[in-house]
Amino acid sequence: MEVEKNVGRLIETLKDDDEHVQLQATEMLEEIGEPAVPQLIDALDNEDKNVRKGSAKVLGLIGDERAIKPLIETMKDDNKWVRRAASGALSNMGKSAVNPLIQTLKNDDWRVRGGAAWALGNIKAPESLPPLIEVMNDDSGFVRAGAVMAVGNIGGDDAEKALNEALKDKSSYVRRVAEGFLNKE
Repeated sequence: MEVEKNVGRLIETLKDDDEHVQLQATEMLEEIGEPAVPQLIDALDNEDKNVRKGSAKVLGLIGDERAIKPLIETMKDDNKWVRRAASGALSNMGKSAVNPLIQTLKNDDWRVRGGAAWALGNIKAPESLPPLIEVMNDDSGFVRAGAVMAVGNIGGDDAEKALNEALKDKSSYVRRVAEGFLNKE
């Protein structure tokens, strides 16, 4: 019971405007670890964006698989910093997040698809390459750029072929991302 009270107080501290206070609360919540996960998952729905963002970050640091689906849902948040924190947290989840993220590439929301592509690119799981190559044809330039970045991070012959195709993309940003990877080799 005492741990739950402390976790609740630390989550409330994430509202503080002082980034140093937020950082200390994040570190303490990470140290508490697994016992904090249920309350952190609940905090993903908090009205305060700093609480949602901080909770997502801590869940990624803890790496508990119970947070994967709630973090995917959090990528629908209205606040871009909360969405980025959720995507970053999913990146930290590693292999256990790969299949749920691959499924998320089919989400109706372009922001969610883009966040999933970005997270998959950080995980660098080879099994995500085919669906990421497919998403390189998405209607959204944000999603295409995320997919190109992910494909480039994963690498390999199929990735190189896909990156060469991305050089023909209608978005100059997508083309530049592809060029960046092709010029590394």
